[in-house]
Amino acid sequence: MGSKREDYISWDEYFMGVALLSGRRSKDPNTQVGCCIVSQDNKILSMGYNGLPTGCSDDEFPWVREGDDPLETKYVYTVHSELNAILNYRGGSLEGAKLYVSLFPCNECAKAIIQAGIKEVIYDSNKYKGTPSVCASMRMFDAAGVRYHQYHRTNREVRLEL
Repeated sequence: MGSKREDYISWDEYFMGVALLSGRRSKDPNTQVGCCIVSQDNKILSMGYNGLPTGCSDDEFPWVREGDDPLETKYVYTVHSELNAILNYRGGSLEGAKLYVSLFPCNECAKAIIQAGIKEVIYDSNKYKGTPSVCASMRMFDAAGVRYHQYHRTNREVRLEL
């Protein structure tokens, strides 16, 4: 009997990889965020990325970040990856699940994460650290008992042939 492979990826590498790959589906020219929700026994429950709601054409809504008219910016129309993943789930409760996301959740997504019963958030980047939105998210997570920590990159190169 042969030995098993030793260079397989960890669960964290796998699920963060799925989140990062999901983010590549986003049509947003500036920010591509992906999310993967996982059960306590390491089964993928749902995925999401930042984009427009179903039925809203990616070609008919704005993707710009700034402008004189807020209705001509992406912010009032896009759904964040975490909320998309929560809304995409069709299996019942997300109680006790873990959420892997490429960017630390904003305060609005933090509310949805808490309400869904998700108990752990693993994030890749926190580029908005110190902003009111991220500070509010951390405060709510702390109050609700949601653990969060940054993903520790292994710098392993994983190459996918497509």
